[in-house]
Amino acid sequence: MTLKYLDFDYSEDSEGIGVFDAMATTGPQHVAAVHAEIGQVLEWAHAAFAGRRGPVGDGGDWDYDLQGMQEIAVPETIEFDEETLRVRVRTSPPATPRHTVTLSISGTPEFCVAFTAEFDLG
Repeated sequence: MTLKYLDFDYSEDSEGIGVFDAMATTGPQHVAAVHAEIGQVLEWAHAAFAGRRGPVGDGGDWDYDLQGMQEIAVPETIEFDEETLRVRVRTSPPATPRHTVTLSISGTPEFCVAFTAEFDLG
């Protein structure tokens, strides 16, 4: 399965536990597609390793952390008024919101091999 929005980086600890980290930042028009892709990844993990989700240090084969944030920037024009010797700030209308999602998936070596193969990360 090819992923369009999630670009995973992989790291591994000294015990062979792997972590896949991805972050996607998009405008509102792509939020549903990002969420659908996250759903595909987690649906696969739940199906392929059914009943085996849990902290890897506690005997699970895989686990995940999913976070999201919406940022709305309000541009400002800042000027120094030489007559009044004061700083003036004018705000513009808010910019289009940016949506950021992070997904971290940790897993045993078996899980990591299967995850890498499924999502063509090799």
